[in-house]
Amino acid sequence: NPPETPAWRTLTVVLGKNDKLVYYIGMTDAPYMEDGLNGKPKLDNYGGKGIRKALLTHNKYVMERVDNPKTQGMMVLIKASKSANYKNLVDILDEMAISGVETYAIVNDITPEEMKLIAPTP
Repeated sequence: NPPETPAWRTLTVVLGKNDKLVYYIGMTDAPYMEDGLNGKPKLDNYGGKGIRKALLTHNKYVMERVDNPKTQGMMVLIKASKSANYKNLVDILDEMAISGVETYAIVNDITPEEMKLIAPTP
């Protein structure tokens, strides 16, 4: 089994219907994290002023705090809901390449809490 990545090095992106994108750092139920980072989810958009900025910022944060950036960098978990479209998945993969994120995974274990984050607002 590979070693577990600490929560503060993990950024999760959840893709929903109608181009909805929510991300959070660590775990959604974390009371706080180092330097004030926490699991508070943030609704964002694609592109340079949206998720790309978050990826670059958190990657820099992680790189400044690890002993070996090659093996201890940021990990991005991409969770596409069944209501997300293929274009959104391609867009977020493009953002990984543009941002220079080397370690990411597409996972399908979206939690009920994450489904609430991408639910349509009334």
